[in-house]
Amino acid sequence: MYNVFIYLYLLGVAVCSRFNEKVRKMWHGEREAFSILREKVDPNAKYVWFHAASLGEFEQGRPLMEQLRKDHPEYKILLTFFSPSGYEVRKNYEGADIITYLPIDTITNARRFLRLVHPVMAFFIKYEFWYNYLHILKHRNIPVYSVSSIFRPDQVFFKWYGRQYGRVLNCFTHFFVQNEVSKELLAKIGITNTTVVGDTRFDRVLQIKEAAKQLPVVEAFKQDYKVFVAGSSWPPDEEIFIKYFNEHKDWKLIIAPHVIGEDHLQQIEKLLEGRKVIRYTEAEKQFKAQSSKFKVSEVLIINCYGLLSSIYHYGDVAYVGGGFGVGIHNLLEAAVWDVPVFFGPNNQKFQEAQALKHSGGFEIHDYEEFARMMDRFAAEPDFLKEQGVKAGHFVKGQAGATQKVMASVDSLL
Repeated sequence: MYNVFIYLYLLGVAVCSRFNEKVRKMWHGEREAFSILREKVDPNAKYVWFHAASLGEFEQGRPLMEQLRKDHPEYKILLTFFSPSGYEVRKNYEGADIITYLPIDTITNARRFLRLVHPVMAFFIKYEFWYNYLHILKHRNIPVYSVSSIFRPDQVFFKWYGRQYGRVLNCFTHFFVQNEVSKELLAKIGITNTTVVGDTRFDRVLQIKEAAKQLPVVEAFKQDYKVFVAGSSWPPDEEIFIKYFNEHKDWKLIIAPHVIGEDHLQQIEKLLEGRKVIRYTEAEKQFKAQSSKFKVSEVLIINCYGLLSSIYHYGDVAYVGGGFGVGIHNLLEAAVWDVPVFFGPNNQKFQEAQALKHSGGFEIHDYEEFARMMDRFAAEPDFLKEQGVKAGHFVKGQAGATQKVMASVDSLL
């Protein structure tokens, strides 16, 4: 049944690739994967294979790849992606020797892929459970680890109709799960090769903090004002916090929207009517020219990528978007800087959001909730600082998953 579904999915991707650019990139990338492997695989090298669905999973796997590279330079790293949003952003990542899409999980593709690569070990990050690849890996006695995985009762593995597909879990050598709930759920279906290590993303955001860029433009913009940083925002988020700061002009506002297309940027600027707004690329020019116009700007819109994790450093309060849509973006990148963090209500599947609600994180449902808490932050600076410290301590206290995983697998390398 699984293989029938995969072939139907493959047909659907082929059709959709004619009309959707993202699907087209994935379709072509998967078809080119074997050519890339034939060209780049060194038959005399030993490869450790990391597979990440997309960019978020890559960030979870990255600390492991970099630790492996440091401790075991004799091995090469193969990194595969399922989604263009991961591959297109990280296809030039220097921490891997070969980077490619993962061909769709047919029996033929899985056999061809593994004949070309011959990995000595494989790491599947978080939610990746490809039935054919995993069964062939097990058949070839190749150790396979599920890292930063998290399980919930509503997943197919724990339903009566998912028992056959659930056998894929028996293909893993070990599960390094995020929490005790995951370990208990797996135990109920007979999977006991589990260790609770937490989430490697905590290690990653601490790495990001250490490598943060100094941004003179943002420093000059901030001056001595309190600054509110909104990261990865969407229109429903922006309608809430912009309304507040249009009325409270004693704060400066930095907005790094998730989508930086011109239509969205203009939509944000329209909401900010009456405020002195400047985009980052223009601010850079004016900063270099020492323009007085830049110095009096009240709102800075980040219209380029790659700066957000460093920008949080300049904030006194942060907001992470997506919680009124598909789900919140990376809360940890903000919290690691010792700032309280706002986020929307669609966060039930995000363990870090649930924990942050007790450690410097604030779920909001509407403008009134947001305004009440911002008013309290403004009136009680000690409370604001206390909540920020709580958020930072939470992140630091959850670090260490990478070392726990590597300590377990080192003996097999």
